[in-house]
Amino acid sequence: MIKRYIRAQIDNYLWPTNFQVPSENQLAQKFAVSRMTARRALSELTDEGLLARTQGRGTFVAEPVTAGSLLEVRNIADEISAEGHSYSNRILQLAQISASAKVSRALGLIDGAAVYYSVVVHLDNALPIQWEERYTNPALAPKYLEQNFSTQTPNAYLSRVAPLTGVETTVEAISVGIDLAQALEIEPGSACLQIWRRTISHSDTASFARLVHPGNRYRLGAQLEF
Repeated sequence: MIKRYIRAQIDNYLWPTNFQVPSENQLAQKFAVSRMTARRALSELTDEGLLARTQGRGTFVAEPVTAGSLLEVRNIADEISAEGHSYSNRILQLAQISASAKVSRALGLIDGAAVYYSVVVHLDNALPIQWEERYTNPALAPKYLEQNFSTQTPNAYLSRVAPLTGVETTVEAISVGIDLAQALEIEPGSACLQIWRRTISHSDTASFARLVHPGNRYRLGAQLEF
C-alpha cells in the first residue's frame, strides 16, 4: 500500500527528484500501520533505487539510475553523460600480467600468455556505478598501458584501435564481498549486476571484461523492432 502510493507520486511527477518523502512516522499514521511496516516499505524502495536515504536528513526521491543496453556495447561515460550527470573514474590497476587459463581461453591465447590488465571504478556524480576489470589482447592494442584512462575509458580507446565487430555477453546477479563492496562504496553482501563481456574485432578477441554494478544504481534494457 505504502509502496504503491510512493510509486504513484513519483510516476505522476508529483514528487520530483530530491523531493523529501514523508517520514516513517508520518507514513505509519497516514496508512494506519506500524512504523516497522513503513520502514520496510522505504527500505525496499531504497534497495530498488527509487529512493535514497541520508543519515540524519531523511529519505528523498533518487535521481534516475543510469541505463545500459543488452544489445549494444556503450561507453559508460557516454551513458552517464546522457543522464545529465558528471562522469569520473578511479584507476586502481594498469599492468601486464600472465593470463589465467580462463582468461587465455577467452582471449584465444595460450595459457600464461602476457595480457594487459586494468581495473577502473567508474563514478556517476562521484558515486561508484561500475567496477571494470578488463583483460586486453596486446596484439590488438599494443599501446594500451600507455593510455591515460582518466581522460578516456578503456572502452573508448579500444573502440578506436580495435573496432568492434562482435560481442558475447553474460549477465548474472551476485552478492559482493568485502573488497568489491569497499570499491563500490556499498555494504558487503549487497546485490549487484555482474556482466562478463568478450569483445571481438574482426576475427580476434580484443578484450575480456568483468563489469559489476550496484543493483540499485544501474539497470539494463533492450529494445527490439520487428
